[in-house]
Amino acid sequence: MILAAYQDTPYNVILLLHILTMFVAFSPAFVHPFLENDTRGDGSFREKLFTGIAARGMKIYGSALIIGGLLGFGLAGMSGDGTAEDELIYRVSDGWILTAVIIWVAMNGVLHGMILKGEKAIAAGDESATKTVMIGGQLITVMFLVTMWLMVFKPGA
Repeated sequence: MILAAYQDTPYNVILLLHILTMFVAFSPAFVHPFLENDTRGDGSFREKLFTGIAARGMKIYGSALIIGGLLGFGLAGMSGDGTAEDELIYRVSDGWILTAVIIWVAMNGVLHGMILKGEKAIAAGDESATKTVMIGGQLITVMFLVTMWLMVFKPGA
């Protein structure tokens, strides 16, 4: 049973939610490097700032990244033309989607293993974690850009 056909209103609502959650998930990758740079050397304010960032990292950004990816799976499953379930326009097994899924898993690893962990360490006063957070931010930004390229150009589709 197809709940929505490709580009019907329910499909477009899920697409909008997918895009919005990914914007939320990646907003820190663009904002936090400026905050990190602007607060360097300002001990108590920096610790307070990173305590807030670390406390919200998983609740907001980690959750948004996971939900956004799951909504992407929903989009693939909703990409039928409304005539038959086995005639999907996009399948998770398509090369560009499978590559995006692999990158999404890697992004979750970088976010949870490097960035969030490093932000907690900075909040606790461990300035050596700054390099880990910066490298993680750079990695996740590159993976985000590659995924955006895949979503826009759909190579092989």
